[in-house]
Amino acid sequence: MNKPVAVKSKISGISFSFEGKNIRTEQLVRGEIVAKNETEARAKLTRRQIRVVNIRKVKKSRQKKISATDITVFTRQLSTMMKAGLPMMQAFDIAAKGHANPSMTAMLLNIRSDVEQGHTLADSFAKYPKYFDRFYCNLVRAGETGGVLESILDKLSLYKEKTQSIKKKVRGALTYPIAVIVVAIALIFVMMMYVLPAFAKVYQEMGVSLPGLTQVMMNISDFFVAYGIYMLIILIGGAVGFIKSMQKSQELQKRVDYMLLKMPIFGPIVRKAAIARWARTTATLFAAGVPMVEVLDSVAGATGNIRYEEATQDIRAKVNQGISLTSSMEATEVFPNMVIQMTLIGEESGSLDDMLNKAAEFYEEDVDTAVSQLSSLMEPIIMVVLGLIVGVILVAMYLPLFNIGNAVG
Repeated sequence: MNKPVAVKSKISGISFSFEGKNIRTEQLVRGEIVAKNETEARAKLTRRQIRVVNIRKVKKSRQKKISATDITVFTRQLSTMMKAGLPMMQAFDIAAKGHANPSMTAMLLNIRSDVEQGHTLADSFAKYPKYFDRFYCNLVRAGETGGVLESILDKLSLYKEKTQSIKKKVRGALTYPIAVIVVAIALIFVMMMYVLPAFAKVYQEMGVSLPGLTQVMMNISDFFVAYGIYMLIILIGGAVGFIKSMQKSQELQKRVDYMLLKMPIFGPIVRKAAIARWARTTATLFAAGVPMVEVLDSVAGATGNIRYEEATQDIRAKVNQGISLTSSMEATEVFPNMVIQMTLIGEESGSLDDMLNKAAEFYEEDVDTAVSQLSSLMEPIIMVVLGLIVGVILVAMYLPLFNIGNAVG
């Protein structure tokens, strides 16, 4: 007796669970399909040579967001399975059904369905630009055209793993001090709005004369009590508004990116990370056989920084005019001499992808080292600053008690 086979397909519409039999093999098939209505769902199943026995609507459930990690893991899985000789359709089935995120499973099964209907893999990925950008699709298209999809997927998975790793490191370097500052602000608010007023009430009942430092802190505390809630609303609203504005405004994003590059401590890390991503992306696309002008067109948005995106567009324009890549890079004045020299060697020796990969590895390691050193340096500095702020507040709170003790003595 044949065992049931689970089949799923997901597109926008209503989800239906079904049970049926494969017309050719009489094999029992169960799964889900999405369509506008039951009639369309039955028609789709018929086209897939499935005779429907039972079909019903599936209640909607809240689905998780697809993350960059989900895409990276899928790319590595697909690369590994195809290199092992599994057919693409089977590899998609395994990757989709084994995924813990239902949204990812639905998207992969939909892509599988498109490929099964005759669309190219690159075109099927391109329907989801939020998760598969132009760079990703260009690489897959180059792999399909050249008959080296397995090799391209391997390069693509390595690229995704490397770039995601460096993004996490840079994000971690920026997140730690921000998190500590947020905690410090929260602590100051609590002390000013709740702790100091309690001490002020005690000192008022005792009729104690307050020292100058304590009086200053009590005045600040009174301001926090009166306007603290409004200050919190302004701070939170301002932060959310700034983030939303930065997402919508290209000009604001540009200013922030320029400012990040000029920061004394974090600037060099952001710069090295952008250069590493630029070199890694260029090398990966060039090794796949994509023409240099198209490479630079895809690379422009992959650096994560508008300054380097603009520089890449300038490089693209010059290369399109017949100027060498090295000369074009040098004219932008944003690439260090080492990267320019390695690019020159790569152009002259015909090993541009190898040299750019070496440059990417160098800067990735440099970012890793810089982030580790920054974390080691920032922790004691932030703790000292936070300790000083809290210490001054505590001294101001207890100073009147010391004066009372001295007077009694």
